[in-house]
Amino acid sequence: MSGLFITLEGPEGAGKSTNREYLAECLRRQGLDVLMTREPGGTPLAERIRELLLAPSAEPMASDTELLLVFAARAQHLAQVIRPALERGCVVLCDRFTDATYAYQGGGRGLSTSRIAVLEAFVQGDLRPDLTLIFDLPVEVGLARAAARGRLDRFEQEGQAFFQAVRQAYLQRAAAEPQRYRIIDAGQSLAQVQLSLDVLLPQLLELARG
Repeated sequence: MSGLFITLEGPEGAGKSTNREYLAECLRRQGLDVLMTREPGGTPLAERIRELLLAPSAEPMASDTELLLVFAARAQHLAQVIRPALERGCVVLCDRFTDATYAYQGGGRGLSTSRIAVLEAFVQGDLRPDLTLIFDLPVEVGLARAAARGRLDRFEQEGQAFFQAVRQAYLQRAAAEPQRYRIIDAGQSLAQVQLSLDVLLPQLLELARG
């Protein structure tokens, strides 16, 4: 594939969506074709699965059900959006991808990473992000930001211990593969975070232009 696959990861309230839009505009100003998308979701069918995953429900969702729904949405997203865009040579900016599964279902839910890896290989083959930006911030700050947005979804209703495990899983993955990950301090002001992205821009352009 000739495109560039960049994923933006992080816990609740980290500002991924806002900074994805900023990064997309920076890359477009350099003449690049940029596609913004998100997970779970990205296609009409995958967005319906997203609704199942995020909506609070009286019936508890089994962790394995959650995991399989995440990968079902991802399979559709890859087939309909991500792979075609990469084949066209686009820069794909995706708000969350499989690192989120390792963090939320692996770290937060305590599911086996080997089980997640089997599904990752089955659904993705050898496709992995070229670069992953992790927007990291203290759990209490992220949860306060999420609460300020309004009604909490099913994940946002989890407690601090869950999100501490999510954060730790993200940081462990970044430490294990530093060549693919960049950690952004999302506890800073928006202007400071975007300055950090400006610093990364030359590297992103080099990757995009081969």
